[in-house]
Amino acid sequence: MESEKAASSLSRLSAYRERREHSLIGIMSGTSFDGIDAVLVRIMTDERGSIASLAMEGHYSLPYSQELQKRLLALCSPETARIDELVYAHAALAEWYAGAVEGLLGMAGRKAQDVHAICLHGQTVWHAPVPRAFPGPSGQAVSARGTLQIGSAPLLHERTGIPVIHDFRSRDMAAGGEGAPLAPFVDALLFGSLERGRIVQNIGGIGNATVIPAGAGNEAVFAFDTGPGNMVMDELAKRFTNGALAYDRDGLFASRGRISHELLEPLLEDPYFSRKPPKSTGREVYGAEFAARFAVRGKALGLSDADIIATATAFTAETIVRAYRDFVFPLVPIDDVIVGGGGALNPSLMAMIRERLPANVTLKTTADYGIPVLAREAIAFAVLGHEALMGHPSNLPAVTGASHDVILGSLTL
Repeated sequence: MESEKAASSLSRLSAYRERREHSLIGIMSGTSFDGIDAVLVRIMTDERGSIASLAMEGHYSLPYSQELQKRLLALCSPETARIDELVYAHAALAEWYAGAVEGLLGMAGRKAQDVHAICLHGQTVWHAPVPRAFPGPSGQAVSARGTLQIGSAPLLHERTGIPVIHDFRSRDMAAGGEGAPLAPFVDALLFGSLERGRIVQNIGGIGNATVIPAGAGNEAVFAFDTGPGNMVMDELAKRFTNGALAYDRDGLFASRGRISHELLEPLLEDPYFSRKPPKSTGREVYGAEFAARFAVRGKALGLSDADIIATATAFTAETIVRAYRDFVFPLVPIDDVIVGGGGALNPSLMAMIRERLPANVTLKTTADYGIPVLAREAIAFAVLGHEALMGHPSNLPAVTGASHDVILGSLTL
């Protein structure tokens, strides 16, 4: 029986490069730790194996339970992470991913055997692009960097019967890159324009920008993490409501508060914001501990809960637009900013970004281009998985800082 399963997986992929039509599932669970987005994507290729068209045929979201979210977030801090919890979470998350696949296939009216591969990002618990000295095999210290996304690919394959491509970031880091951002390869495919320069701004837990000059090829695209996205706002909302709210729904907290420049301005001195790209960051910097310090400082200034969340919202908006002023506008004419991720659903945040952008730059969302704001990254990993199966590199060294192009991901059959 096991040999039959393995043969089925191999036969599903053996002629993949010869096909013109490919069906893949992309799965993303981001740094907001709010749940899983799964998409079913159909990719058509031309006679050279290049992507000719892409269509999303289904999108399914599976929210995390409060208990799961709590236990996962504890794994993101050295003070609270336990190795036994990490191991069990690695397995348990695969069950959640399998549930998302089942829900997606049911919604789309498709069967597992119709899908060539699942392309799994996994749940990031720690991202460490800054080198640290570590003992090496020759007695000399080595420079170690790494990233960890959990969610067992073998268990997901066992539950679904579908081959799984996973661990996308590690290969880029092995080649000297930051392992992030990886979505720019797909942003250029979906949102590039011959006439208009564009920034695709994802606002998940972390904010990241993809810069696509008008008429650009992949070599001209660049990207970087702008800093915190929803992460600080989410932590504060949970803190101030004793967990009743997981985030500032519709930006209502922020809309009732006033921005404290006394709280905001010192935060903008963080050296990360003046560091030139390529660069990336994550929850290990702007997570629960950062939010707790933010709240304590705000209360010491006599601010209300709404004032503190309004200031956190302004922190995200200001760091995004300052990043454009420092690293994008001097280099590339920009006509449009296109926002995806949960931040696109926060009217207060979007209004603050609009206030800070030049008047001649439009502000839109990915939904205006037919891509649901919560589906963009899952689509991106479906495309990256497809490129891996085609044998094509899909990192952008100018974006990640890698020394050369690499094929991303590992395959579990």
